[in-house]
Amino acid sequence: MVVTRRTLLQALAATGIGAIAGTGAYGFLYGRHELELTTATVPVAGLPPALAGLRIGLLTDVHRSRWVSHDDVIQAVATLMNQRPDLIVLGGDYVTLSDRERYVRASAEALEPLTAPNGVFAVLGNHDDDRDMPAALAARGVQVLKDARTRVRIRGEDLDIVGIRYWTRRGADIASIVRGASGTVMLLAHDPRRLAEAAALKIPLVLSGHTHGGQIVLPIVGAVAAQKFPIVSGIGRRDRTTMFVSRGVGTVYVPVRVNCPPEVAVLTLQVG
Repeated sequence: MVVTRRTLLQALAATGIGAIAGTGAYGFLYGRHELELTTATVPVAGLPPALAGLRIGLLTDVHRSRWVSHDDVIQAVATLMNQRPDLIVLGGDYVTLSDRERYVRASAEALEPLTAPNGVFAVLGNHDDDRDMPAALAARGVQVLKDARTRVRIRGEDLDIVGIRYWTRRGADIASIVRGASGTVMLLAHDPRRLAEAAALKIPLVLSGHTHGGQIVLPIVGAVAAQKFPIVSGIGRRDRTTMFVSRGVGTVYVPVRVNCPPEVAVLTLQVG
């Protein structure tokens, strides 16, 4: 029998968490709302010196639903905007599959205040549909990249931003989107398992979400539900490719976070 991430999270919430007095209740009542601002300096191979110091805001895995409220999302948006990043990336999963039709508009409206001098760019996650969610974001000034590439001129240098769908996995398919890029390439991939393909293509920077950092992280055993991912959260590197994976804002399958607070991130690029 295949054990899925959903099954593991539900089992941890029902058994392992319950075995630790009060932990599950804390994760439900408080842990999932204790938003953190993560700041990190990210080394990027071949980065032009002019782009060193560029600050990228990353907000992902909102999962707007009955469990992730408008206030939760607004807090994340306000936290990120207070940092005044140069560019903003949205990493997918703006709603939750089980009731996404109800919250597509609500999620997009909560994200509408996001703005940055060099634009706001988004990709879709596995919980997002391919029509209504991107349309709702685009109507609010977000450029949604669905297996697409765009170029931004910053400080006299080109930054090629490549965004792929969750289901785009073959290296050849990603290569066809990257082909023609002339500047530094930044890949937006909801699933961090695309690190292997990015490294093979010598893409210097990848931004991802999807893992929720494990959502439930237990002492000793760690993030059991996220062990299949090459990077669960934070910075990792393969060859000359650097990846940052955000824990995200919302929750999925069970409305609990334990030892894994929600976050928005501000990443400062450096030559690396």
